[in-house]
Amino acid sequence: MALLYKADPVRGEQWKALFAEQAPDIEWRAWPDIGDPRDIRYLAAWQAPDNLDVLLPNVQVLFALSAGVDQLDLGRLPASLPVVRLLDPGITRGMCEYASFAVLSLHRDMLRYRQQQAARCWQAHMLQPAAKRRVGVMGLGMQAQQILATLQTLGFSLSGWARSAHQIEGVKCYAGTEQLPAFLGQCDILLCVLPLTEQTQGILDRNLFQQLPRGAALINMGRGGHLVESDLLEALADGQISGAVLDVLQKEPAPADHPFWHHPQILLTPHIAAMTQPESAFGVLLENIRRHQRGEPMLGEVDRPLGY
Repeated sequence: MALLYKADPVRGEQWKALFAEQAPDIEWRAWPDIGDPRDIRYLAAWQAPDNLDVLLPNVQVLFALSAGVDQLDLGRLPASLPVVRLLDPGITRGMCEYASFAVLSLHRDMLRYRQQQAARCWQAHMLQPAAKRRVGVMGLGMQAQQILATLQTLGFSLSGWARSAHQIEGVKCYAGTEQLPAFLGQCDILLCVLPLTEQTQGILDRNLFQQLPRGAALINMGRGGHLVESDLLEALADGQISGAVLDVLQKEPAPADHPFWHHPQILLTPHIAAMTQPESAFGVLLENIRRHQRGEPMLGEVDRPLGY
């Protein structure tokens, strides 16, 4: 029985060492050296190879080495093949760290102070207490709830929105398209951690920005496909949006002529909010393999119709 790894080769060496030490019964193979494809029962990958069912005729589970699976074309995968997200606690910690950094950067006016530094301008601005800064989170899954718990310790007024109803202590929750305008209307800082689906593609657009309080700020930690980039530039130009922290783009890496590179009201990072860490993720992956071997439900299995 073998597992085929198809992702970053540097981290692959860490995964290989962990399997050799803690799960020697599972043979480790790394793409493209797949050996006899009939031996492979598990595929751990960022993206699946083409013609998966032909290339790996006996594969039983696809483990996505990511918290989301929008990089996979689920429609091209065998319908009977379980796809499992990686519930790495290291990813969640990284997302909480990045969210705190991004919210605090906007809350404390760091984009303006960065511009002042470049202009050699020494000028202080009024500080608004965190309790009076309303932070809204789009998406209320496991990671979003951990982000909200982290932000709670900083004293922000918190709200959240998702397609379905949630109850989270200390967070005013909104649900569905009917309650989206009310949610947006009270967000001083809007943070997106939605999964990317057909329903959420392009959700951060001109119409949504117009429903935010004038001068609100945006953080996108979801996927580049959530944001209509030209609409954000327009909203920044007319003052509807005051600033943005973006970790994801429609096209990555950003081309040299992308307008976000030098925009004074945008802080751009190269999709680094969180990264899979083999040390913290290994136990989760191995537990799911053992669950599959025992015929038990796996944690993080994707609901194909929902896309997450």
